[in-house]
Amino acid sequence: MKPTSHTVTGELLDRAVLVSLITQKQKKNEDLAEQSLQELVQLAETAGVEVLETMTQNKESADSKWFIGKGKVEELRLRLEALDANTAIFDQELSGAQVRNLEASLDVKIIDRTQLILDIFAQRAKTREGIIQVELAQLSYLLPRLSGQGKNLSRLGGGIGTRGPGESKLETDRRHIRGRIDELKAQLHEVVKHRTLHRERRKKAGVYQVALVGYTNAGKSTLLKQLTDADVFIENQLFATLDPTSRSMELPSGKEIVITDTVGFIQNLPHDLVASFRATLEEANEADLILHVVDSSSEMREEQMRVVAQVLQELGAHKQEQLTVFNKIDLCSQQELELLSTEGAFLKISAYSEEDLGRLRDAIQDKLMGETKRFRIPAEKGDLISLVYRIGDVLDNEMDGEEMLFQVLVNKDDYEKSGYLLAAYDQDAALQEQSGEEGENQ
Repeated sequence: MKPTSHTVTGELLDRAVLVSLITQKQKKNEDLAEQSLQELVQLAETAGVEVLETMTQNKESADSKWFIGKGKVEELRLRLEALDANTAIFDQELSGAQVRNLEASLDVKIIDRTQLILDIFAQRAKTREGIIQVELAQLSYLLPRLSGQGKNLSRLGGGIGTRGPGESKLETDRRHIRGRIDELKAQLHEVVKHRTLHRERRKKAGVYQVALVGYTNAGKSTLLKQLTDADVFIENQLFATLDPTSRSMELPSGKEIVITDTVGFIQNLPHDLVASFRATLEEANEADLILHVVDSSSEMREEQMRVVAQVLQELGAHKQEQLTVFNKIDLCSQQELELLSTEGAFLKISAYSEEDLGRLRDAIQDKLMGETKRFRIPAEKGDLISLVYRIGDVLDNEMDGEEMLFQVLVNKDDYEKSGYLLAAYDQDAALQEQSGEEGENQ
């Protein structure tokens, strides 16, 4: 067969109409519904689908049988035929029965938002851990829907919805799939143990950990590459990188830290995915500092920030020390920059500006290490001099008569534990006290 515009090397391409249901509840925030549909377009294109048209249906609630209602299904069928489409992608999650009914009526492949995201993850996973997590999420999603997956699994050409575990595994009985899920969970448990050991070793060695989190396509991987010269895949796509990447970075003080890039978040991130990727996302839980990277140029940045905060809350990482990094300021107007949220600790940067990266390194150092303190200690106080070296990094030291002068970048935790014993020798505190006394005398 000679390939047409609809085939690549004999394989049928996915040509899709995208469908979104806007219920009465969602109508209160139409901007959010529109953003979700635009995200679906990006997700479909990321999965290699040719998007032909989008369609919305306003309805009080979802139809239990047809999801969008029988009349709208007929309208969709006519559009699919007119556009020579072979796939319908829905922006919401469908039940097995809805998939079965829509497939029988429309005679095309039916994919929902969750399955589309899982499919992209199946394409992106490269490490053993990533592949295990994706297959676990896909099987957990498909198990209760097997009765509705008939034609999807046997439709010619493969494409979206069939990547990952593959047809042979999915067409077997539920007992086999449950056994496979148990097997994958056991494998993942071993991976988690291995990752935990690595984290404990880093902690014992006093290595600080920083986690990059943020909405997908906010520029986390670019930032990691610019800060550490990491060899990571960067593309203007949703979920361009999936597997977590850890690289070392040197702070201005010379101390080395580890930065980890985590998987990007997205609106309505499938629960099966959050559960399966918990081991990866928990890097944020163990981090000494979370850098929340935000795409400043996105019109929906406030909503995207809310989604990230919600996922961090689910993971129990919301109490960690955080620094919000408003990235891509080079794509913003002055007015847009002024509208950026200024709550909590934040920094406005472009990942391609060396000056901005320098400010970010300084901010990370300040957050992790605390402030720089100066101590004047009598030379005979050997125990206190030893303590100085334990509470942080000594940047400079010199003899001044019978005393030693130290400039120290203090570690906040260590200083709180025992550094208070040096309070009487804190030069800056002494100067402030002297300045205060002089002010009172005047």
